Amino acid sequence: MTDFAHVWSDLPWWGWTLAVVAALLFGFSKTAIGNLALAGVVILAALTPAKDSTGAALLLLLVGDLVASWVYRKSVDWRLLGRLVVPVVAGLALGAWFLSLVSDLVLKRTIGVVLLVLLLLGRWADRLAARTGSIAYGYGALAGFTTMTANAGGPAMSLYLLAARFDKLRFLGTNAWFFFAVNAAKVPVSVGLGIIRPEVCAFAAALAPAVLVGTWLGRVAVKRMDQKLFERLVTLFVALSALYLVFG
Repeated sequence: MTDFAHVWSDLPWWGWTLAVVAALLFGFSKTAIGNLALAGVVILAALTPAKDSTGAALLLLLVGDLVASWVYRKSVDWRLLGRLVVPVVAGLALGAWFLSLVSDLVLKRTIGVVLLVLLLLGRWADRLAARTGSIAYGYGALAGFTTMTANAGGPAMSLYLLAARFDKLRFLGTNAWFFFAVNAAKVPVSVGLGIIRPEVCAFAAALAPAVLVGTWLGRVAVKRMDQKLFERLVTLFVALSALYLVFG
């Protein structure tokens, strides 16, 4: 296990700047465009050991989840969330088992591959939108696995909600409560695996204010942004970052 306290305390100024950017992206993603969190995951994984970055990202995402679940508390489809419990739990269990086996290098490259696969799946969202039966359970399991291993369950869940043809507020509310529940369930598992430790909590606490600022920016921007152009830029950035993790 790495001495993570020395890792994050020795980050240069530009490393802390990027870490703050990652925290802002986590917060922004929770109240605006969810897939943007992937960019924050990639940044932290590039700055710090992969398993430690996974624990820190989980804590920071939970801060954003608390805000988003309150802001969008009146726009949640509870029946849909109930249908996803079993496949998501299965995906979380598989992800926890995978985390217990692999090294930092393997996990970092796995994160990159997972991100690239999810980006490719996103290109087929329109065709999948007409097929919401058993495929939806597959996306639930995929969301559980990818969020456990890489805090990257957003794209799978987004595809599911697109398939269900949710309007913007219902999309945001259901997504917020889904990830609040999933991320909270991951905490004891992550503690047991040694991914969340006191020094990881200290690092996340230092970045938590930036997450709160990001949630505020997301609330302001969600009604004004040119969403298509914004998502194209985010997709390009995540793809380049994922390629770096796989081949860098």
